[in-house]
Amino acid sequence: MQKSRMKDKVLLVLLHGVILLLTWHYGGQSQMIGPTQPLIAMTGDDIILPCQLEPARDAVDLTVEWSRRDLKPRFVHLKRDDAELLTQNSLYSRRTSLSINKLKCGDISLKLSKVQVSDAGTYSCLVPEIGAKSGMELVIGSISSVVMEISKVKNEIFFKCKSNGWYPEPEVFWLNSQGNQMTAESTNSAKGSDGLYTVSSTVTVNKRQTNSLTCRVQQKNINQTEEAHMHVSADFFLVQCNPAVQITISVAVCLILIVTTVFLIWKCGQKKTKIKIHDEDENELHQTEMKERLQRECEEKKILKNELQNNEEDLERVQETIKRLMEQKTSLKNQREKLFTLLQEDKTEMKEIMKKLERETPKLDKEKKMHRRGDKKTNLEKRMKVHEDLLKMTEKLMEETENIIIQMTERKGKLEKDKEQIIKHLREKQRNERDLEETVREICEKI
Repeated sequence: MQKSRMKDKVLLVLLHGVILLLTWHYGGQSQMIGPTQPLIAMTGDDIILPCQLEPARDAVDLTVEWSRRDLKPRFVHLKRDDAELLTQNSLYSRRTSLSINKLKCGDISLKLSKVQVSDAGTYSCLVPEIGAKSGMELVIGSISSVVMEISKVKNEIFFKCKSNGWYPEPEVFWLNSQGNQMTAESTNSAKGSDGLYTVSSTVTVNKRQTNSLTCRVQQKNINQTEEAHMHVSADFFLVQCNPAVQITISVAVCLILIVTTVFLIWKCGQKKTKIKIHDEDENELHQTEMKERLQRECEEKKILKNELQNNEEDLERVQETIKRLMEQKTSLKNQREKLFTLLQEDKTEMKEIMKKLERETPKLDKEKKMHRRGDKKTNLEKRMKVHEDLLKMTEKLMEETENIIIQMTERKGKLEKDKEQIIKHLREKQRNERDLEETVREICEKI
């Protein structure tokens, strides 16, 4: 009889252990959650490769493997036995890290610093102890400004466009003043030792085609576009040189008229010739002064144009930054509302568990349910803690984003005021230039 009772007790203990193991295996196993869309990073930037255990659990003592199958060795970052092996692959030496604080909340996201072109690929994050795994694709991009050059042969103008430091390989488009695409004569692309592409393209136009041209370099994979514009005045087709050369030609014509006038005056009399020569000397001196002033005005106008171009580029970058920050703010707001809803659901579920625990007494036939609810309460408390931490982090990011938006808006206002001042000064220089050119023409007519 006593042996039968002992046997029943052993069977009861074994059955209880099997039930607990099944409960842990099917009810408490975590899954890995990663991004569903490819991640995009620009060269030189830092990026977080997101990976989260759900439901969240402490991963400080777990093995964490980050790898790329196309590499040998394949490990990008490996944490095992409370130690981080940072240089499994030399390409990632001293550029990867895990946050201990985040690991405590089940966040095994990897920080990758100073992104390089070679970092592009498919990454996997794995926790072998629980079999949780997730994958993601990282797309690397690099862009650069566009430079345009111009030259003229007879009635044809040659435009050349060049930009270096792109990845992946971009496309080059030419657009006329109506925004229609033009066919380029030649387009070249070369990959440097650093893995970045240099592109160049050439197009030829004549006066009847267009006097304004845009060179656009774009990469659709990373959704980046850079372009440069150039406008050619009608005078450029008439004279194969700049305004200073036009003045020189006018002076040459004037000198021919002066020689003719001197010869006629000499024939009329020596006295009249001396007076005329004196007047001509004064006119030439005045003309030289006007030319020097005109040259200074042209140089100052060129400086103002460069300042205006730099201002417009800065203003465009600031406006784009404000746009992205507003999008980020909206995304954070949605995330905050979602976390708040999840937290409210957790609190409601916690109240229900507490009520059930208070109603039930630890009788023998209810002991298993009590254990399950106690474990569920513990897991729920951890999940509530993760949601609360994420909510605080989201609110902090929203506050920082709002501060940056305010700073960028102030910067935008200052750039717009500076642009108005530059345009005002540029118009004054243009008026002065026209007045000086008119004065020079009048002097030439007098001579």
